[in-house]
Amino acid sequence: MVIAVASGKGGTGKTTVSVNLASVIKGKVQLLDCDVEEPNADLFLKTRGHETEIVSLPVPELCESLCVNCCSCVEFCQFNALVSLAGKVVAFPELCHSCGGCIEICPNNALKETQKRIGTKSKSKSGNISLVQGVLDVSSPLVPPLIHSVKKELKQNQIVILDAPPGASCPLIATVNDADVIVLVTEPTPFGLNDLILIVDAIKPLGHPFGVVINRDNNIFKGVEEFCSKEKIPVLMKIPEDRKIAEAYSNGQIIVSVLTEYRERFRTLMEKIKELYNLRSCH
Repeated sequence: MVIAVASGKGGTGKTTVSVNLASVIKGKVQLLDCDVEEPNADLFLKTRGHETEIVSLPVPELCESLCVNCCSCVEFCQFNALVSLAGKVVAFPELCHSCGGCIEICPNNALKETQKRIGTKSKSKSGNISLVQGVLDVSSPLVPPLIHSVKKELKQNQIVILDAPPGASCPLIATVNDADVIVLVTEPTPFGLNDLILIVDAIKPLGHPFGVVINRDNNIFKGVEEFCSKEKIPVLMKIPEDRKIAEAYSNGQIIVSVLTEYRERFRTLMEKIKELYNLRSCH
């Protein structure tokens, strides 16, 4: 079972839910930190044995002496990674989607494939949890390809948790598109509700079962629960606004490790996720 944990914006407790959920699962569990622009699961898991590799993408490199500026490659590229400026073809590898079509179509073989680094991917362990974490290079705009590289490490024979990037754009879909269940983490504020509505609209077309975890629940703002009730979205868990949780987070501690009364709550969350998964299997 692949569980994606996502949120409409950063700072709502997505990683908190991911690491605590992983910590109460019996047996092997894999956590893929796909929040490649700001990964932080390792800060809580205190993993060991890091194996790091560079992640690169194939992009075109122009040989100016062979180029006759026929612009076949410019006309082919739909992402403007190749343009004609002042009679010369210029490549912008940051915009390249690595399809290789420009190289194939060039009549003079003026383009060749080269590798452009976009980030790193590391593997480490903490107890029964295997962590794979992607880290995007500063200034690199190519988030989805690095997420895809992290997800290549996914093992189907165990429970896998995907810690998705915040937001409701391409990096989110690249992470959750093939998940079995999606857990949306939000907070009980007007801003949290707004971002929840946006992310629900983004994932609904995927057809995956999903539910909501309300973090920092203060029993004051009821807009999130009213929205979930209206849309028939199950609220899987409420994590109360608790100073002890905030202190544990600030110290890089996993809640269920220092506040053991929450272990059962996260086990119950896991059972509700399994119920959603079984409902999907029945359809």
